[in-house]
Amino acid sequence: MEPDLFTAAAEDRQEKDPSSSPLAVRMRPRTLDEVVGQQHLLKPGSPLRRLVGEGGGGPAGPSSVFLWGPPGIGKTTLAYVVSKATNKRFVELSAITAGVKEVRAVIDGARRASGGFGKETVLFLDEIHRFSKAQQDSLLPAVENRWVTLIAATTENPYFSVISPLLSRSLLLTLEPLTDEDLRGLVHRALTDERGLAGSVTLAEDAEAHLLRVAGGDARRALTALEAGAGAALDKGEAEISLTTLEESVDRAAVAYDRAGDQHYDVASALIKSIRGSDVDAALHYLARMIDAGEDPRFIARRLMISASEDIGLADPTALPTAVAAAQAVAMIGFPEAALTLSHATIALALAPKSNAATTAIGAALEDVRKGHAGPVPTHLRDGHYKGAAKLGHAQGYIYPHDVPGAIAAQQYAPDALAGKRYYQPTRYGAEARYADVVEKVRERLAEGGRGEG
Repeated sequence: MEPDLFTAAAEDRQEKDPSSSPLAVRMRPRTLDEVVGQQHLLKPGSPLRRLVGEGGGGPAGPSSVFLWGPPGIGKTTLAYVVSKATNKRFVELSAITAGVKEVRAVIDGARRASGGFGKETVLFLDEIHRFSKAQQDSLLPAVENRWVTLIAATTENPYFSVISPLLSRSLLLTLEPLTDEDLRGLVHRALTDERGLAGSVTLAEDAEAHLLRVAGGDARRALTALEAGAGAALDKGEAEISLTTLEESVDRAAVAYDRAGDQHYDVASALIKSIRGSDVDAALHYLARMIDAGEDPRFIARRLMISASEDIGLADPTALPTAVAAAQAVAMIGFPEAALTLSHATIALALAPKSNAATTAIGAALEDVRKGHAGPVPTHLRDGHYKGAAKLGHAQGYIYPHDVPGAIAAQQYAPDALAGKRYYQPTRYGAEARYADVVEKVRERLAEGGRGEG
């Protein structure tokens, strides 16, 4: 890092009086071994280990890396650890405030340091997705020639937000969301560590559960909430942070919701049943409870996709594409913005016309198969592409539908044991009314032909 006089003065003040810094800053790991979570990126010989000097250099030196993941899971922390542990020149920029001019200045400085002093430069660039294509282009020569080793952090999918030439010259490291156990360990360490609260308060069990829900997988948010709760408890002269005190300090009510227990399934069930019942307001209520409790947005999106086929089906053929699009968007953006996408999909599904015909159709078909009602595939439908198939009569007599008017060939498709069996019973709701008319005409036409010959 190359601090200016003001940065140096601030760091000096923090060293003399650690309590002047936020708890999240004081508890920032100093080594890779102190990092919470992300163990898949911290194995011996990993790029991050090599960046801090645990490994060789030269032609097989560490590559530039992209750190991709949601806020609060350790991207900046990893860069900070590298800055403290490496003996390389470390420079930090933020794409929010920096431009091409600042990037070029860093690159020029890196070339001088390398040529004049043999000193390598590590450039940490936060929020790189905010850089334009031209700004990202300015990094290419430095990365390609290894004038700098780039550590770039982004919360957005780099395949969409970063130019491919820059991405292809770097390693993409995907950070995984922190689990409740990861955050629990961090909170316990902050409660007892001398850099943290040094045992000045304890945390009640129900308050801890609420804190983890409030954090939603974000380490920074967890420590900020803990610090607020500790301050409120100490102001009251209390040695324990109670649930009431924590609620008051973070201004969020504790939602009765256990992501691993009954509430998880009860609220999810209520969401789907409210959508099935077309009660959009109740559905939004249960969605809000799940979001506020820190439920995995991907779990909610999966339930919506199931609901689209189970309860809506062809009554609104746009329901499933809407749910799938929501799931894809949620995977890319995460919370808090994912709440908007989930609301969009939930409203669309709740107000859509309903049909469970697709559900009952596959259920009835599976029931017959499991009862042994199957039989051989009619010979005219069997594969006729291999040598000897014709001698067996396979594919003989098959009528190619595109060769007949209307592209519906009057021939038998089902096995003999199930000829004429009807699984799909369309409703007259919404767009499925059209399918109901179509399926009857198609069935009448198919019935005219009977089984094909051969």
